[in-house]
Amino acid sequence: QVQLVESGGGSVQAGGSLILSCAASGGTSRSRCMGWFRQAPGKEREGVAAMYTGSGSTYYATSVKGRFTSSQDNAENTIYLQMNSLKLEETGMYYCADGLRTNGDILATSTNSCWGQGTQVNISS
Repeated sequence: QVQLVESGGGSVQAGGSLILSCAASGGTSRSRCMGWFRQAPGKEREGVAAMYTGSGSTYYATSVKGRFTSSQDNAENTIYLQMNSLKLEETGMYYCADGLRTNGDILATSTNSCWGQGTQVNISS
C-alpha cells in the first residue's frame, strides 16, 4: 500500500505562488501516474495536474495551464507542483493521489488509486 504525504500548503495573496510536494512510500514502482486534485468549499473535487514519473509526461487542467508546473525527484519518490499566479477561486484542499490515469482532458482515478490527507491552500485578496 502506497502512503502519500503532502506538504507546502498555506496562505498567499492572489497572484502569489506556492509549491506543494507529495512524498510517496511503500509499494512504489518505477513508473506511476501521481498528481493533484483540489476541492473548493461546496464544490466537487477536480483534477489539477499529474505526472507520469517514468516518462515525465504531464497533464494539466485547462484552468491551470501556463501557471502550474509539475516536477519530480525520483530519488525521493516525490512530486512537486509549482503554482504561480494563484487566483482567489483556487482556495481549497489539495490532495495528492497515486495510481491515476489520464483520459483525454480528464484526470481520473483507478481502482488502485491512493490518496494523501490533503494540504490546505488559502488565497486571499
